[in-house]
Amino acid sequence: MQFLQRMLIFAMALFIVKSGGVTGVAQAEDSPSLHVGGAVRYNILLASYESDIDANSSQFTWDTWRVNVIYDNPGGIGLNFEYRFYPTFGTHFIKQGWLQYDFSESTQMQLGVTQTPFGNLQYNSHNWWFSLPYYVGLEDDHDMGVKITHHSSNWQWDFAYFFQPEPEGPSFGGESNFGFGGAGRYSYDVIPGGNASLTERNQFNVRGAYQFDGGEIGASVQFGQLYSQALDQFDSRYAFAVHGRFTSGNWGILPQFLYYGYDAFDNDGNEISTVYMGAYGIPYEVSTEAWIATLGISYSYDVDWGPITNLMFYNDFSYMENQVGEGTTQLASGESLTLTDNFQSTIQNITGFLVSAGPVFTYFDIAQGINQPWLTDAFGVGVGPGHEDLGLGDSEYNIRFNINIGFYF
Repeated sequence: MQFLQRMLIFAMALFIVKSGGVTGVAQAEDSPSLHVGGAVRYNILLASYESDIDANSSQFTWDTWRVNVIYDNPGGIGLNFEYRFYPTFGTHFIKQGWLQYDFSESTQMQLGVTQTPFGNLQYNSHNWWFSLPYYVGLEDDHDMGVKITHHSSNWQWDFAYFFQPEPEGPSFGGESNFGFGGAGRYSYDVIPGGNASLTERNQFNVRGAYQFDGGEIGASVQFGQLYSQALDQFDSRYAFAVHGRFTSGNWGILPQFLYYGYDAFDNDGNEISTVYMGAYGIPYEVSTEAWIATLGISYSYDVDWGPITNLMFYNDFSYMENQVGEGTTQLASGESLTLTDNFQSTIQNITGFLVSAGPVFTYFDIAQGINQPWLTDAFGVGVGPGHEDLGLGDSEYNIRFNINIGFYF
């Protein structure tokens, strides 16, 4: 509570500075400027999962509120900071926070909590839910390190080193210790869980994309380590992706294919087939090896309907195939699981449209999934063992209708 009060006081002080003329007065293009903003978002949902629809299947929640601070200092060091609060999950955390320096118009460095350059940027999706790579830490991931971005006539290159994940906030219903190994965070990272005391360390990223009038096509490589505190040893993890972003008139398309893997061991030195990952204060088990294919299609056009200026329709499809082999496998929870094949696959499909009306952006989504960890009564099941793998019955086709209303300033 004291931290929340301090954040409120900090935000109010910055707003006073802003209203006092720091950002309200027109300035020369090469003068420093400060912008303070944020967002407030609400969520309306109706879920149809394994159980029957009842009074708890529909909710109207306060999704999030956030504070953004951007200090632009041409020729000097700038700042980009965002802190988020999620009342529904009882958690709060930093999303991004980096110092920025432009070596030239084509080369920039970011130091701090910044986005991992992997796959389609900034997002590999059009909807409020993102795509399946997000749920295994490979879409809009943010970590703590340094990144250099370089633009040439047709190429964008990103090189990054991340020492560790971003600082954590409190877990669901828990207290914050502001370490680096917990589930209270915006993007998914490996965390200690079950009988495996694992955290992410020393990650390297290289991303290249060839850009042209109709979009871009590129590839990404990620290599890092998993540190076991119990064994005091480092093991490897990796991910590769090919991706593209194409536009033609009002149409857009986002294809991507990725493969990732972890060499993971529990506290007794046994190789395991799942690791715990966490975000929004809640952890769950994720397969240590899988490939994911995604395809997003959108159609956008401008309108003049009072405050409404644009409509964008989209469909984002994701498919995840786990590659953990046959036989007996030990989960990160310490339980043994006998498999006759790989873990079950996961499917996610989001159909919807975005309504833009000045500072208000509203997503209308029909989210559908089989073994999707957020679209089930058994939260977290799907990107590791599926419902049938765990003896929870058949993997059902679950649906959630979701409206997210956001005011951004």
